[in-house]
Amino acid sequence: MKRSRVLAVLVGGVFIVAVMSLNRMLELMQGAGLKQRGETPAGQDLSHLQQKIDRLEHLLSDNNRLVATLRDSLLQRKAPWETGPKDGANGVQHANDLLDVYDLLPFDNPDGGAWKQGFEIRYQGNEWDEQPLELFLVPHSHNDPGWLKTFDSYYQDQTKHILNNMLIKLSEDSRRKMIWAEISFFSKWWNDIDDQKREIVKRLLRAGQLELVTGGWVMADEANSHYFALLDQLIEGHQWIQRHLGVKPSSGWAVDPFGHSPSMTYLLKGAGLRDMVIQRVHYAVKKHFAKQQTLEFLWRQSWDSSSRSDITCHMMPFYSYDVPHTCGPNPAICCQFDFHRLPGGRVSCPWRIPPQPITEQNVQERALLLLDQYRQKSRLFHSPVLLVSLGDDFRFVESSEWDAQFSNYQKLFDYFDQHPELHVKARFGTLSDYFKALRRRLTAAGTTLPTLRGDFFTYSDRDDHYWSGYFTSRPFYKRLDRTLEATLRATEILFSLTTAEMRRYRGDGHLVADFPAHQHFQRLTTGRRSLALFQHHDGVTGTARDPVVVDYGTRLFHSILNLRQVLQSSAHWLLLLDKSQYHYDQSKPFLKMVTPDPITSFKMILCSLFLSLIIFNPTEQLRTSVISIVVDSPDARVVDAQTGQPMTAQISAVWEEPTLASAEDFQVKNELGLSQPYFEMQKLRLQSGLVRQVQVQFLWYGTTRNRDKSGAYLFLPGEEGAQLYSSSEPPLVRVSRGPVFSDITSCFRHFTHRVRLYHLEGHAGKSLEISNMVDIRSEVNRELAMRIVSNVASGNRFYSDLNSFQMQQRRTLAKLPLQAHFYPMTSASFLQDETSRVSLLSAQSQAVASLRPGELEVILDRRLQQDDNLGLGQGITDNKLTASLYQLLLEDRRGGAQVRGPNTPSVKCDRSIGCDQICDRYETT
Repeated sequence: MKRSRVLAVLVGGVFIVAVMSLNRMLELMQGAGLKQRGETPAGQDLSHLQQKIDRLEHLLSDNNRLVATLRDSLLQRKAPWETGPKDGANGVQHANDLLDVYDLLPFDNPDGGAWKQGFEIRYQGNEWDEQPLELFLVPHSHNDPGWLKTFDSYYQDQTKHILNNMLIKLSEDSRRKMIWAEISFFSKWWNDIDDQKREIVKRLLRAGQLELVTGGWVMADEANSHYFALLDQLIEGHQWIQRHLGVKPSSGWAVDPFGHSPSMTYLLKGAGLRDMVIQRVHYAVKKHFAKQQTLEFLWRQSWDSSSRSDITCHMMPFYSYDVPHTCGPNPAICCQFDFHRLPGGRVSCPWRIPPQPITEQNVQERALLLLDQYRQKSRLFHSPVLLVSLGDDFRFVESSEWDAQFSNYQKLFDYFDQHPELHVKARFGTLSDYFKALRRRLTAAGTTLPTLRGDFFTYSDRDDHYWSGYFTSRPFYKRLDRTLEATLRATEILFSLTTAEMRRYRGDGHLVADFPAHQHFQRLTTGRRSLALFQHHDGVTGTARDPVVVDYGTRLFHSILNLRQVLQSSAHWLLLLDKSQYHYDQSKPFLKMVTPDPITSFKMILCSLFLSLIIFNPTEQLRTSVISIVVDSPDARVVDAQTGQPMTAQISAVWEEPTLASAEDFQVKNELGLSQPYFEMQKLRLQSGLVRQVQVQFLWYGTTRNRDKSGAYLFLPGEEGAQLYSSSEPPLVRVSRGPVFSDITSCFRHFTHRVRLYHLEGHAGKSLEISNMVDIRSEVNRELAMRIVSNVASGNRFYSDLNSFQMQQRRTLAKLPLQAHFYPMTSASFLQDETSRVSLLSAQSQAVASLRPGELEVILDRRLQQDDNLGLGQGITDNKLTASLYQLLLEDRRGGAQVRGPNTPSVKCDRSIGCDQICDRYETT
């Protein structure tokens, strides 16, 4: 917007200067002419005047070209964002940043008529006389790899029948087409079919009748997933496609993730995709984009000033991706053209007007009724090319549905072809067909799509129903997801190093004979695919039914165990000094693998007098860390394996109960330099001496008393808002002090809260570690939150990360309800003012908000007894004892700050829940 205003001022300024210059030149020429009239012959006067006029015309032409160039630049930036129709009486104009859109929109949600969340669409009827409407009907079947049923159950009951029928029905007519997205299902089906059917698949792909879209293992969630996992599922799918089919996806299809992230578009663009389709966007944003005719745009990264990250994006304008909400604005009419709902079937239209089979007697009336919807929808886009999807969840299972949909639509298309006066060309198509036609029309018209920056969170499908609950739902499994990610990454590194070292050792490019490379690679592949499957938008989101969640969790856990076998075997080879002595025996492993607990400490019993401990740092960063192990004696010592010199260590109790320490087990923690030097995340006392106050609070959220209540997807808090956590009994408080760390643990009924300060140099010593062990299994319709309160003057803005890939500014707006202000936090969020920044780094994905200046609030766990009427059919009551882990940092935003010492945090606690002893530590440092 600022650039547009600057250009407008610049154009105006150039125009004024040009006019003034031309006036001045005319005055000078007139004056010169008057002076010369008495001194030169008339012929010479005319010749001289003609030369002046020629020069003036030349200058005027140059000025016109300059003004035209600037004007075109301005219009190119304004159109279509600012040259489209105004947004009602408010006269709101579009911006190229979604944050500005949110500032402009009233979020008032008036009744739009047939299109409830939109507006009445009008057209004259002659808009397509010169450029006929070109329509692509794209058949699809959205197959969830786990939701109401498990992945395997869905495949056996529905998916394999869909794909089997696809081979038959597409082969019957070359005009028929279909797209498919979920490679997890497609690869499983491929393994079940014979070579003849595989050749048919390849033929359909070559003919363009079948298109694999996105190419990911799943249609991934874009809120909770770490970019590593998003890449994993994308690579797994693309490699499978390339290896078995030899094709490369070019278009993305994301119609069901509950909000959309630019991180995903960046990964898709890097994978070779040019275009994409999205669906679940806030209904008010959709309406605004539709009025501005900007539902198609170039989605650009917020941090990229160039166009290299741009991807062409098509946003579906209506409520859903099902047939009633895709042909046009009136679902009651569109439902009549979902021929799977013909009378006598198992599915009907909620509007009680059923579809009719297309016959010679009704084809005209039916075609014109459908064309009216197509035309209305077309008026929401700049181009006369129109995309309409035909499908829904698990559609085309039965052969009869294929026949009903394709045969009836083909009769309608034939009628359009036979009546050129209608100016419409309709046919079945794929996403590639559509975007190819779109580019052709845009190029012919000499226009480009507008550019947009930002993300599409938090999603709302109607009223105050914001889908911010799933950012936290099932936090135990969200944490398990990150554990598998870390284990998989470490295993891939060690396995790659081992195989490379084996080939170097042998010198002939082969591996050692008894090294189980094939079995290990299968374990790696299974681990990748288990992680990839869980990125499904009903997996990591925590929005599947209980048995499905158990199935996901079992896959994740077994993959972690199998990957540890690969880690043990790979490390065995790398650590063995005499490689000729290598022998693989799974029953007698060379190394014992220990299991990290939820707070990343190692549980390990040392029964012998001497035991070597090997630590592997799989990150690409140099770091110093604290390692914790469990021993059976308080007299244990830690020495450096190379020098034999004692290392700084701290013996701590292992607590079996809040007040009961184990008499057999003890924790040994010591500082381990995994590498030096390392990057520091400075946490400094400000040069002015200012100390930021930080308080930790815990809160309860209830749910609304209305009919619709919080569930797996929705966060619908009660009118009372957050209530401070209170306990009838004071907490049990434990304090630990030592050379490695000092901490305070506060034990409440529903959670155990620990704040720890490490006495280390570098990042670990300049931040507070906060951990919570949460158990709300006794509660009914409650959500537990942790609030960080500081005196940072952050105003109404804060930042949260998107997929651990980039940071996104957030704004708290009074016109939006409380639940709208919670956003996904994959690993980080922060507040800042002119002098300092407070950052909260998270080991798990959760919902985060900043409801007041200086505050950060995260939802720790949710226990909800009812369904939120979005299809799941149950609440979320399978809560588990769940750990959450954070680092709290204070950073100076001004230069010249001085460090008082490695253990001098710029944090001062208020006397709040369990903070007294930690405050003493801060104030006396």
